[in-house]
Amino acid sequence: MNKKVSLLLKDSRVLEGTLTGFDDYLNMVIDDTEETNNDQVKRLGTVILRGNNVVSITPK
Repeated sequence: MNKKVSLLLKDSRVLEGTLTGFDDYLNMVIDDTEETNNDQVKRLGTVILRGNNVVSITPK
């Protein structure tokens, strides 16, 4: 909790941000999120993410 993480999603996007919450189904709340998709970076802010879209989680 409250640590930087990098998430690989099923659609090959990468989200990086601060993990601020999760539940039993691994649904997550990520703050200060940045999305990387084909070398394009987009700032998203706070994101609520369903756990079934996540392929891998890497601590930063």
